[in-house]
Amino acid sequence: MDAAIQGVLADNNQYQVGVAVRDPDSGALRTYGVDAPFEAASTAKVLTAVSYYKLVEAGQASLDDPMGEYTAGFQIREMIQDSDNDSWSLLVNAVGLSALEGDAAAMGVAYDSAENTLTPAGMAQILADLYGGKLLNQEHTQQLLSYMQNTNDEDLIPAAVPAGVAVFHKYGLLDGELHDAAILSTPARSVVLVIYTKGGDITDVPERTAIIHEITAAVAKTLT
Repeated sequence: MDAAIQGVLADNNQYQVGVAVRDPDSGALRTYGVDAPFEAASTAKVLTAVSYYKLVEAGQASLDDPMGEYTAGFQIREMIQDSDNDSWSLLVNAVGLSALEGDAAAMGVAYDSAENTLTPAGMAQILADLYGGKLLNQEHTQQLLSYMQNTNDEDLIPAAVPAGVAVFHKYGLLDGELHDAAILSTPARSVVLVIYTKGGDITDVPERTAIIHEITAAVAKTLT
């Protein structure tokens, strides 16, 4: 896996690419390429969802609370499954930027709410803790993971995963940023894979999508 990922990065060094691979059971982490913060784009919506669920579990909010024209629970699903930015804005306002940073810090993750930046390793930590049940109760964990399947864009990591591997993910696309952050799971083993890429603009999305596919295929082989 290491050689394959490093080969993909070497062949595509015209782009900034950061990769984090984390074992959610052992906590073992491998990183490749750029390990500095990227603008996280919509991948940070997972953190926003976690922070709102935390308010619910603390009795400070409810999924049935009115939010916009619908409920908070509806807005979480729209934010994650359909990557709705209006839903994201409503939920961020409800949670507060300082709470987002604080919830990230509690996981050992540096999140800059003003710039919306995370490292690939930081995003991998969030997903590993979510999947491991360390952040939310079982009901909310399973609900959030269910929203991370069959999303409105399954063309990145999910498209390169073989049959028999479940994928829970959140992609991000904004200007030059093209990201995907996922949990890949089989009955025997799971792994967190985060791939952040930065190019010129959206015109090179097909090329960077191919990079994401190659890296995903290398990691998925470790599960089969």
